[in-house]
Amino acid sequence: MSVYDSLDSITEELHKCMKCGNCMAVCPIYKETRQEVGVARGKISLAEYILSGEIEMTKGMGNRFSLCTTCMACNTNCPCGVRFDKIILAARAESVRKKGLQPVKKIAFTALKMQRVFDFGMKAGSIFQGVALKNIPNRHSKLARMRVDVGIGKEKVFPMLSKKTLRSEFPQVITVKNPKMRVGFFTGCMINYFYTDIGRAVIEVLTENDIEVVIPKFQACCGIPASVNGDVASARTLAKRNLRAFERMGADALVVACSSGGTAWKHVFGELLENDHELKALADKWAKKSYDISEFLIHQVPFKKEGLGRVARKVTYHEPCHLNRGQGISKEPREILKSIPGVELIEMKEPGRCCGMAGSFSLVHPDLSGQISDRKTADIQTTNTDTVATGCPACRLQLQSGVENAGFDEEVLHTVQILAESYRVGKGELKRSK
Repeated sequence: MSVYDSLDSITEELHKCMKCGNCMAVCPIYKETRQEVGVARGKISLAEYILSGEIEMTKGMGNRFSLCTTCMACNTNCPCGVRFDKIILAARAESVRKKGLQPVKKIAFTALKMQRVFDFGMKAGSIFQGVALKNIPNRHSKLARMRVDVGIGKEKVFPMLSKKTLRSEFPQVITVKNPKMRVGFFTGCMINYFYTDIGRAVIEVLTENDIEVVIPKFQACCGIPASVNGDVASARTLAKRNLRAFERMGADALVVACSSGGTAWKHVFGELLENDHELKALADKWAKKSYDISEFLIHQVPFKKEGLGRVARKVTYHEPCHLNRGQGISKEPREILKSIPGVELIEMKEPGRCCGMAGSFSLVHPDLSGQISDRKTADIQTTNTDTVATGCPACRLQLQSGVENAGFDEEVLHTVQILAESYRVGKGELKRSK
């Protein structure tokens, strides 16, 4: 039984918890609030009371279950092996079944399912975003803040919407001479609409390594925003659309440059479609050949090191929760960074600590998200680096906001962007030597 379909599905996980409190030591929510409801142990008790019938699932109870970034730090620190991420997903799905979605979330997830409408809305937003956003002078990238505080934090920094989406910039198939393989690129939303520079870097690196790239036009949101907020129906619709889009185009492998998107393809699609025999088989097929871009470059190609140019950067690496704990990918991005001439990798004290973004969490709990971010920013500042690398566009947004508000000059990039930069420098050096 899927965690998305019944609260009863997590009974065994609840029974594993011995209430030892080890989750307190690593929970980013608890570290800020010092409240029992903020930690896994407290929410497990609430779920047990609901299952026993002692209390009902109310809107207030649903709000308490929203106090989780799903960072999975508690999972790794639990001596009993409790999968708290499963518990929180089941509880949120139960809340939506009993009390419905918040109106704003319902509108947002409905829009995500209507791809053409969503594309039109984002295009219109790119034209008129200056009405709501004011530019921030920044030499590294185009950033902005809300002109009026609408309840999501007046100091929150956002990337500007790209005037042209990534998927509209490129043909569906990007060919190369003598391709080693054909790879599908799942762009996700952040890369398609905001961080198109990450997407271009992915394509640049893949083609540099003689990979033919396929970018299906009709791919959609990964559905993680819907699934983690309990909107199972919307998440299933998006999972089906993505699976069919990539199956039609075909590819030897699929790459993702977003930690949440990678988690969706590797784990979530199969769980969502557990009761659909045909689509479950399709989800399992694609899960086996889905890779984070760093994982793909290290274990599947591997990427060529000859021709890499010198990139003078002092870099610290932030581990996205859904990449590190969600997919077990930690060494690969570091291996890429260490292979680039001129890059000095300097570790922060807690590279795997949650940055506080967690998608809609940062919008629903902006103050708490900001407090968690401040700890991460302070950790970055102690490294005395000039660049923060990460493997998730959502983390990039949060980290950019943190360093901008802290007032220190730090460029925040995806790991693959630094590798692409090295290839470009190498080409320039080769030209000059001729």
